[in-house]
Amino acid sequence: MLESKIRSYENDTIVVQYDVKRCIHAAECVRGLPTVFNPQRRPWIDTNGASADDIAAVIARCPTGALHYSRNDGGAAEAVPAEHSVTLEPDGPLVLRGHFQITDQAGHVLLEDTRIALCRCGASQNKPLCDGSHHTIGFAAD
Repeated sequence: MLESKIRSYENDTIVVQYDVKRCIHAAECVRGLPTVFNPQRRPWIDTNGASADDIAAVIARCPTGALHYSRNDGGAAEAVPAEHSVTLEPDGPLVLRGHFQITDQAGHVLLEDTRIALCRCGASQNKPLCDGSHHTIGFAAD
């Protein structure tokens, strides 16, 4: 299994899971819903800051899969994208959306997710996942 460090935040309607090891600080969550996702506050995720539907919509924008949710209120579960896509981020990772499995050489599933960011700078400490090291080393794609 790939390295993970998951923290959970919840209320009566939604549980938000945050994997510290997969976050590359793309800030989609912070820009999308600052009343819920505020890195200046502790805890930085406040599930009472917006509706469960709004929180779920912003979590779906997380490019790395560092954020996930489950519903306590019977609301819709996270949807698997209908199409697979791979996006080459400028001077950053490969971002995968769809239903993907990362397996080891023996075929064991290391990660299964709908959103994954893969390192292409070579500096990640959590390979094959991106950990944001491209920012630190000043990675520039050819």
